[in-house]
Amino acid sequence: MPLHPAERIVLHADLDAFYASVEERDDPALQGQPVVVGSDPRGGAGRGIVATCNYAARKFGVRSAMPISIAFKRCPQAVYLRPDFRRYSAASRRVMDILRAAADVFEQAGVDEAYADVSSCGTFENARALALGLQSRIKESERLSVSFGVAPNKLLAKLGSDHKKPGGVTVVIPSRVEEFLDPKDVGVLRGVGPVTRAALAAQGWETVAELRRASEARLGAVVGSFGPVLWREARGLDDRPVDPVTEAKSVGREHTFDSDTGDADEVRGTLRACVRRVHRDLGTEGLWCRTLTVKVRFEGYETHSKQTTLRLPTARLDQLESVALELLEPFLGEGRRFRLVGFSVGKLSPPEDVLPLG
Repeated sequence: MPLHPAERIVLHADLDAFYASVEERDDPALQGQPVVVGSDPRGGAGRGIVATCNYAARKFGVRSAMPISIAFKRCPQAVYLRPDFRRYSAASRRVMDILRAAADVFEQAGVDEAYADVSSCGTFENARALALGLQSRIKESERLSVSFGVAPNKLLAKLGSDHKKPGGVTVVIPSRVEEFLDPKDVGVLRGVGPVTRAALAAQGWETVAELRRASEARLGAVVGSFGPVLWREARGLDDRPVDPVTEAKSVGREHTFDSDTGDADEVRGTLRACVRRVHRDLGTEGLWCRTLTVKVRFEGYETHSKQTTLRLPTARLDQLESVALELLEPFLGEGRRFRLVGFSVGKLSPPEDVLPLG
């Protein structure tokens, strides 16, 4: 492979089936078995969702965010485990420390993924060697599998890490961007969800190659203000920098009721419990927050949320509870039955970024 000098080289690391992998690592008896981490399936009557599952479970059609009842129907023989977020967070911190040390600029995008600007490597070959070395080090020290994408920008790096899961390293050099993107479904592009994908498919644009043949004006007519963004993504263009400010985007907890409930006191009490769990998570991570969000799901899976941003960051439990209940109240006024309630916080920062020195 010839050398390809680059002005910018971005690496995306994605831990493979992270929660399930931690469970398999810590309990060798799980090796080789389908493992599903999420809500209690209760023999197929469970009402929560799948947080993640290992690749053995995926062979049966189980997927993240799938209702746990459907997962159980597809794979009743799987081992179903409730999440242990403290253990996952500890493993994540150790992996992120390894990645951070190798980066020119580091951005943690989630508990199981991160971007690293590694332009100082000089060539994509050197960056690939770096990714392979990091992969080996994480495997040796944490006994966890991680996939890497190496590319000229964040969009392509993320698509690269997903290209050869699990345990792959995919390099997308500038001269082969279109070759890499062309056969992919438009659904892989950032911001293309089911509704947008259906709108694009109705125009005959199902692959990135087909989408790229559409003019920017035509895309705008179909998807509005998202058109120019999509036009650039179809060409593999992405100017977003690797930005450490975007680390630790949010912390959240939610609860699915055993049966749909219209009991306002039960919903309020459950929300308070979610707030307390988030408060403990913030304490564990040593973070304060400014943005608070309450999420509700009514019977029939209709989902809504309300959010507010505080003037100053906080980590006070009483303040979190008070604001959360205020956000919940309009939903209670609708007189509908609740399937789920949840609470999350964002715009996170450590206290040392908020408190004055001295």
